[in-house]
Amino acid sequence: MEQVGTVDRVAVERVPAERAERALPADRISLTGLRVRGWHGVLPAERELGQEFVIDVTLWLDTAPAAAADDVTRTVHYGELAEALARVVGGEPVDLLETLAARLADVCLADSRVERAEVTVHKPAAPIPLAFGDVTVTITRDQDAATAARPRATAGTVADLDRG
Repeated sequence: MEQVGTVDRVAVERVPAERAERALPADRISLTGLRVRGWHGVLPAERELGQEFVIDVTLWLDTAPAAAADDVTRTVHYGELAEALARVVGGEPVDLLETLAARLADVCLADSRVERAEVTVHKPAAPIPLAFGDVTVTITRDQDAATAARPRATAGTVADLDRG
């Protein structure tokens, strides 16, 4: 895959020893190509006119309990996840794709079963006066870091986030 966007900042995160010894689940759920209109950007025209953003997320979690019980309540419901992500993209505007990606990662990690989330925000209509294919920002966040960084009323599911 050709990289068409770059991030000008790189964060280095120290992984706690207890986390380093624990392997991530091999199971993943991915939602790709979610298209939502949003009003994000630093230019006034971006805030006024809006544009389409495309969101890709990958979640690492253990899907064995859901598979064994054939029960959607034991996994992340990707339909509910898509709706929650769309509300963020269509909601309060931010200047930076990095900020939008972090907010989307928070939605993904609201379900305590999710160990890690990778979020890519595409801005295919970015205001660049040259021909280009896409601009993206990709971030990866872990549950341990997310839990330490913010207090939670509940460590529930995406549905809990919607009710909260």
